[in-house]
Amino acid sequence: MKHPKHGNSTARQTASTAGRVPLIALMALLLAASAVADDKTAAGGSANVHQQRAAVEKSEKIMAEAKTRSGLLAQYLFMRDAYASSTDFSFRVIFNQYLSWYQTWVGDYAGARNSFSIVQKAAKDDAPSPLQDAAYKAEPAVDAIARLAKDRKAVFFNENHSYPLTRTLTVQMLARLRKEGFDTFAAETLYQTDMEALPKRGYVVSDTGFYTEEPVYAEMVNEALRLGYRVVAYEALSDATGDARETEQARNLKREVFDKHPDARLVVNAGYAHIQEHGKYLGGAAMAQHFSRMTDIDPLTVEQTMLIPHDKQASDHPYYRDAVQRLAPTQPIVFTDKDGKPWSLKPKAYDISVLFPEEVLQRGRPTWLALGGQRVPYEVSGRMCDEQYPCMAEARYEGDPDEAVPADRAVIEFKGRVAAFGDKLRQSSDPHPVTELWLRPGKYEILARDVANQPRHRQQIVVGAGGKTP
Repeated sequence: MKHPKHGNSTARQTASTAGRVPLIALMALLLAASAVADDKTAAGGSANVHQQRAAVEKSEKIMAEAKTRSGLLAQYLFMRDAYASSTDFSFRVIFNQYLSWYQTWVGDYAGARNSFSIVQKAAKDDAPSPLQDAAYKAEPAVDAIARLAKDRKAVFFNENHSYPLTRTLTVQMLARLRKEGFDTFAAETLYQTDMEALPKRGYVVSDTGFYTEEPVYAEMVNEALRLGYRVVAYEALSDATGDARETEQARNLKREVFDKHPDARLVVNAGYAHIQEHGKYLGGAAMAQHFSRMTDIDPLTVEQTMLIPHDKQASDHPYYRDAVQRLAPTQPIVFTDKDGKPWSLKPKAYDISVLFPEEVLQRGRPTWLALGGQRVPYEVSGRMCDEQYPCMAEARYEGDPDEAVPADRAVIEFKGRVAAFGDKLRQSSDPHPVTELWLRPGKYEILARDVANQPRHRQQIVVGAGGKTP
């Protein structure tokens, strides 16, 4: 079954939406004056607005040029080389985020976290640490959120678009929330143009959305489809930014969900502060605030972007570093008191804060790709590249065509092609470079593509509980 071709008007609409998404995201960051974490980018806030806007325009042009390359691997390498060949500090501050999106799309999650990371400093509106109050105890986030959602009409999760760790809990929660009666799933930057074909097809393709090119995001949407959720797009269709975009997103949610299905129970995945329930956002109000006003529904808001590990410990929130050292969590946790009331780092803005474990790399790839034990590592060798390096290995569920976004993908290359972005692979007894794909037990087809996007190897595999073919 091949991916259906869109008509001309639909294709133009999809292309237009795709082109707006990165620009909107970057302008939102500029308006919010977010601080970027590492030493290379921390001074970005001091660059004047003119320099930042020029950097955004340059980044847009480079990304548009990358899109003309055949295949995701060639596009990624073009983006990587564009970064490595520039010494313009202001440009790198902005382009880091564009590069990080591509790094997540090709499975280089460690590289993406290093490229773009937001400093999480202590702030005046932070609640006292739950570790200072004996009333609070840590518990698995999956259990606490499922319990807190029982009587809610809507649950809003947020994410860091450059760090798919912040998507992993949402994927795990979909089954738990479906059992509680939730039946509709909406995600930021899904394209309206694919919403009719998507449930019939049953899997995500590149034209499903902007961030769905990343395998964990695609897994999130695919899991919702598998569980029987109605999947809804709510992204603004206009060129609106700031408060106007937030208002349009909320209006779209109301129209597409509760106007059509008054008894619906909704799960939303959105970026950063789009889900905040109080305070100014981009000169106005956040999507969640507009949503509550329009629907009279109070969503359970789950904050997942603040208590996370960064590439440098100095960029972590002080509470995060303290909790990791004292509790050594092995799964996402939240804090609740004896009555089950959740703790939030920003209690006026969000209902509950999630703290993620420290990141652990295995052959250069994070073990959080296990998705809470749902997936296991499966070793793949550069032998399948047919001596054409770099190449990209992709694993798709049995029966999915090449157009489907894979369950996982990774770039295989020899170390040292670009010094700043040396490959993260580790050698084994295999003389070729090796890496691991993280997959649920089941049947897959592995496809290796070269830089020209040509297939170099196809292989049917069966992944057992231990990651090996039974």
